[in-house]
Formats: sequence, C-alpha cells, structure tokens
Amino acid sequence: MHIEFAKGHGTRNDFVLFADPDNLYDLTADQVSHLCDRRGGIGADGVLRAVRCALVPGWEAEGERWFMDYRNADGSIAEMCGNGLRVFLRYLEEEGLVVGTEVTVATRAGLRTGRFLPDGRVAVTMGRARIGAQVQVRLGADTWPATAVDVGNPHAVCIVEADRLDALDLTHDAPSWEPAGAFPHGANVEFVVREAPGRLRLRVHERGVGETESCGTGVVAAAAAMRDDDTYTVGVPGGTLQVDLGGEEAVLTGPAVVVARGQCTLPD
Repeated sequence: MHIEFAKGHGTRNDFVLFADPDNLYDLTADQVSHLCDRRGGIGADGVLRAVRCALVPGWEAEGERWFMDYRNADGSIAEMCGNGLRVFLRYLEEEGLVVGTEVTVATRAGLRTGRFLPDGRVAVTMGRARIGAQVQVRLGADTWPATAVDVGNPHAVCIVEADRLDALDLTHDAPSWEPAGAFPHGANVEFVVREAPGRLRLRVHERGVGETESCGTGVVAAAAAMRDDDTYTVGVPGGTLQVDLGGEEAVLTGPAVVVARGQCTLPD
C-alpha cells in the first residue's frame, strides 16, 4: 500500500498527514505505529487522515466536509488534538482542499473551526473546557492533586513547583492516577507552573505517545483548570501558544507548519 504523505508540526508536536477522500486507507494500529516510528518509519506523535464526512459513520449528513481521523503514535484512536487540528487545516489549505480564511472540519469531539491569520498562525475553536473532579496523580515516588478537565479528550492538570518542572522524568515513568476509574480510557497529564498572571509553562505526558513537546488540548486544559483570567500565553518545550477562554468556546492560537512531503509504503 502506497500513500502520498506530508509531515508537519505545531510547536514541535509532529504529525504524518495524508488525504483519503474515498476512505480507502483506514489504517490498522500497526500501520500507524510504523508511520510514527522515529527509527523504522517517518516519525511522528500521531497520524492525521483527511476523509470526507459522507463516508464516516455518524457524520454522513456533513457530506463533503473533511473529517479529521486522528490516531496516536501507538495506533490508538483519539478524540481531538489541538496542535494536530491546526496542522490538519494548514495541510488542507496547502493541498488546495479547502478555500477561504475560515474552515470548519469534523472531529470525534465535534465540529471545529479554524481561521488562517495574517501572521501565519492558525486559531482554532476547541469547544468548552469542562472542569471535573479532583484526582491524585502519581509520577514515580511523587504525588500531586490534579484537576480533571475534558477538552473533547481527557486531561489531568497538576500544579508543580517551578524548580521541579524541568527535573520530572517523563521518559521512563508514566503518570498514574487515583481513583483508577477516573479516566477509563486513559488521560493526558499536564504538569504546570504559573509563571505570572496570564502566563503558564507546562510539560505533558500524552496517552498513547509519552512526553511530547506540546499538546494543544493540554494547554487549553491547563488554562481552564488554573483560570483567573480569560487569556493566557502558555510556554511548552516546543514553543508558545495562546488560549482565549472568554467566548462560548475556548480558542487556541499557534503556528502550524508543513515541512515535507513524500511517498511511503505501508506494511500489510
């Protein structure tokens, strides 16, 4: 199986992208893992496949609108991805698959609208961030209270000391939580420092991936969990993102870049 692919990233949260308008290539978990393998494949945090809604169960009424089929690096299905959404829109624009400065696409978390800004960034609606219960997060021997936040996908937001953030080992240790049933399908876990009013810094461990250099939904979740203002600038290892919580939906703004295109062969 051969596909024409692109490689892109949003604040170094990177993705393999390809268009599949006729829904011919519903990838297996092994094929996704192969594409995302940084030694044996192309290398990415996830795969973004563009499918026409008419061919996606439950979205048929949206007809020719594009559906963002997002898969984590381990092949598991994810509901949403904020950085991925911006890169997905940039890819559709550059491929000539959408027109205009404002485009709405379908995701497993619902319809999301993006705007291409004059400075090259993309602003995307993220739905409403919903605050849930308090949980306890463990990483190695350390524990923190955390706030559960739903941004179309599940998050646990922990406030950590500024001098501890960079020292956290997110490579060898995966966070866990209590009660274990709080996130039956797993969760992204954000470790956050409040640097100043309206300014946060964080690291994230994404389910199905591990530590990534950025997480768009995680940035929105962190701002919502620590909210004392409507607008936030959030620093992540891969760059800087902006969040606006002042409207009916959260809006995430940041860069989205397609860096390469090519052809690859997928294993059977």
